[in-house]
Amino acid sequence: MDHRVGPGGPRVPEQRRPGSPEEPAALRFDVLGPVRARRGAEQLSTGSPQQRALLAALLLREGRTATAGELIDALWGEEPPSQALAAVRTYASRLRKVLDPGVLVSESGGYAVRGLGEGVLDLAVAQEWAAEAEKARGSGDLGRAREGLNRVLGLWDGEALAGVPGPYAEAQRVRLEEWRLGLLESRLDLDLELGCHAEAVSELTALTAAHPLRERLRELLMLALYRSGRQAEALAVYADTRRLLAEELGVDPRAGLRELQRRILQADPELAEPSTPVAEPARSAVRPAQLPATVPDFTGRAPFVRQLGEVLASAEGRVMAVSALAGIGGVGKTTLAVHVAHQARPVFPDGQLYVDLQGTGPRAAEPETVLGSFLRALGTADSAIPDSLAERAALYRSVLDGRRVLVLLDNARDAAQIRPLLPGTAGCAALITSRVRMVDLAGAHLVDLDVMSPDEALSLFTRIVGEERVAAERKAALDVVAACGFLPLAIRIAASRLAARRTWTVSVLAAKLADERRRLDELQAGDLAVKATFELGYGQLEPAQARAFRLLGLADGPDISLAAAAAVLDLPVDDTEDLLESLVDTSLLESAAPGRYRFHDLVRLYARACAERDEHPADRRDEALSRLLDFYLATAAGVYALERPGDRLVNHLERTEHPGLAFSDRASARDWLYTEADCLLACARQGAGRPGTLHRAVDLLWTVHDISESGANSREYEATAKALLEAARAAAVVPRTEARALMTSAHTHLDGGRFDTADQEAEQAIRLAHAADDLLTACWARNARGVIALYQGRNSDGEEHLSQALEHFRTLGDRPGEASALCNLSRIHLATGSTRGAVALAQEGMEIYDGLGNSMRGANGRYALGMALTQSGRLDAAAERLLEALQVFRDSRQRLWEGMTLFRLAEVDLAGRQYRQAAANAEMALTVLRGIGGDWRRANVLTVLGHALTGVGQTGRAQVCWQEAVRVYEDLGSPEAAALRALLSPARAT
Repeated sequence: MDHRVGPGGPRVPEQRRPGSPEEPAALRFDVLGPVRARRGAEQLSTGSPQQRALLAALLLREGRTATAGELIDALWGEEPPSQALAAVRTYASRLRKVLDPGVLVSESGGYAVRGLGEGVLDLAVAQEWAAEAEKARGSGDLGRAREGLNRVLGLWDGEALAGVPGPYAEAQRVRLEEWRLGLLESRLDLDLELGCHAEAVSELTALTAAHPLRERLRELLMLALYRSGRQAEALAVYADTRRLLAEELGVDPRAGLRELQRRILQADPELAEPSTPVAEPARSAVRPAQLPATVPDFTGRAPFVRQLGEVLASAEGRVMAVSALAGIGGVGKTTLAVHVAHQARPVFPDGQLYVDLQGTGPRAAEPETVLGSFLRALGTADSAIPDSLAERAALYRSVLDGRRVLVLLDNARDAAQIRPLLPGTAGCAALITSRVRMVDLAGAHLVDLDVMSPDEALSLFTRIVGEERVAAERKAALDVVAACGFLPLAIRIAASRLAARRTWTVSVLAAKLADERRRLDELQAGDLAVKATFELGYGQLEPAQARAFRLLGLADGPDISLAAAAAVLDLPVDDTEDLLESLVDTSLLESAAPGRYRFHDLVRLYARACAERDEHPADRRDEALSRLLDFYLATAAGVYALERPGDRLVNHLERTEHPGLAFSDRASARDWLYTEADCLLACARQGAGRPGTLHRAVDLLWTVHDISESGANSREYEATAKALLEAARAAAVVPRTEARALMTSAHTHLDGGRFDTADQEAEQAIRLAHAADDLLTACWARNARGVIALYQGRNSDGEEHLSQALEHFRTLGDRPGEASALCNLSRIHLATGSTRGAVALAQEGMEIYDGLGNSMRGANGRYALGMALTQSGRLDAAAERLLEALQVFRDSRQRLWEGMTLFRLAEVDLAGRQYRQAAANAEMALTVLRGIGGDWRRANVLTVLGHALTGVGQTGRAQVCWQEAVRVYEDLGSPEAAALRALLSPARAT
């Protein structure tokens, strides 16, 4: 019995190298698995095992001739049959009939396979891809190298030369398997180099169990565990390895493994997760020389410097090189452009022109005026400068002909303003900055400049403030640059203020910027001010654009979809899109992805300030946010109904005025839910602050509970549930709202393993729900109390709660609730030894879910049934149900239940004495449950992992797992501690 589950689900062999479109019927051969021959999509018959052995021997010679004697030795070794030569000839004749003419040829008393060109033999493809991966690694492109090795390893379809007899095939199998393991070790090494240590632990655990004497795998496992914060387990792996090598081979671990143990014991900082250093910008090595001075503390932007430098350097061979930088005010467009222009001066020995076009001001510079200035700088006398724009532009181009001049056009309003200013001749180049993307500027190289990375931002702050002050308060410095939204202008202002105030600490500045309502006022120094920069852009907006800018800034989410924005603005989607795209063109709004938009953090604060100042009456602001909450609740309710057919919650939600989206299938509904997760939670939290929206905010949180179990948003969901509960208690609203807030909060504590708190809140929810005549909430709260009692070993209490919940669900006609209570009662029966009853109850619950078409909760039914079948000894059936559940949970992105199902599969494997696979599934469960499910569930998994590791002989590591589990159980006061403590060795039990 082998219930293997890969990181993304049961492995399906991938389609390997489809034939090219030009040669759909080309022959292809496989040896990295069963020996196969294919013509296009058709698999050819390669005959008996000996006949396949002959084909394999010829394929592995890669076109070289094999004599008859060599083939006989390959197939039969030292004891060939008397008719061996005749058999070889027969096999060759049969293969000729199957293969294309001219492929298998007779030559010099032997045979050869010809035509093994590119892509024909999977082994040759693997060798080529492996060489490419090694080359990528040597050049420092670790991501491409890792991807390449994964492609190579994906070519294997089980054991190489599977089922092929003969000594030659056996020797080649050993060689190819050794090569595969070497490739796998290289790929795992890259995993660790790229920071994927936690994910690698599960695979390495299984591999070390399968290849216990392979020290390199043990070394990688130790390093992966250490980088995952599991130092004790890493050292236990070494101890297990040393014991195993001594017992099996009578040797000590090799020097590399011993050195790694020493470094782990000393907590060598160089063993920490590697970081990829940011490449330093390549510094390029000049009559007008009009460029402004570059800033001495220019920091970061290395990719842009390199990219723009390459474009400018190509000017000599092009009609004209034009690069246009666009971005929000204060993002550093001018600073970058001036810096790049200075670096490019040697490429333009005939001069550099510069002008500030005042594009964001009330009166932008006129092209005629600019051309007059440029012509004078190029040596044209005033009397020779014509009056009209067209004549000046023509003369400008004539003067530049044959010269190599760089023109920096800063702060442009639009493409129409700059077209007359472009040189248009070979050897010249133009560099443009603007808040507007120059999409209508033909042939321009467009660059969208975003804010700095955190490392770049901290580096800029440090260069201005000084290394000593920042090093002493690094965390506060990170808070400052984050409060500045990593916007270079804001960072420069903040750093300059701090540098001018020697009595301030970095923490003082961080505290001042922490107040969002005062932040923009704090970000000004001398004639520099972030707010003034934004004001220039806002002042140029049309009334409809300005209204959209103000109202969209009110929403708390990290971004906003087009449909949600339409709800905020109360406009049709097409009109909304036109407005939002026009705001993107002004760089006051960013297009995060097709159909999604976001503000820079400081721009959002400015938009809110504008809303408070300009949006009157104030009710308009509340109405906009109310429409957004309606939109999210109506859409989430539709998603909930699709995912849970028959669930009565959708009939008991607060009424909404604004419609939501409708989905035709679960996949698109689920995609919407997880895409909008952050925005949904932000909207719910924002609704907690307004009594008129608190009821709907609580209902919204209930309908999106699935995102809590996904793991990606569990902490945010829990924080939102806490905020809504506090708001409901403080507002003293109707009991129903508080009851539902308590119920959602109780679920977060239940998911996190905080059972006492969960039980208290569920009990309060029941009392308030009955007072509000909200039977549905009371049912789900009782259901939760039953599960909590089960986890705490209070089985009689659990049965009472669940039986009442079952009765009330049936009264309401809530079939999914009924199925949930049945499945939970099944687990109570398991805990009390009534296995047959447990199987029947879980089966009944699962059938209800299936009858409703409720696939996701049907997976919960399969989970319960799998547990019951495991305890009844029906392990194959249990694994089948659990694997079905696992696939659904993965498809539904339910990380909590995915991890718990892997844990239950490990229990099945353990019961079937499949220790290696039990360890692999338990390790995967630990990885999936990182940050979700709480310590109690983690301790349960560690317990099973310890048993599995004991089964594969890794007793030292098993003891570490059990010791950690005991500590968790004791901290929680869980009864499991006593039984597990008995398994610990005397040295670890104290």
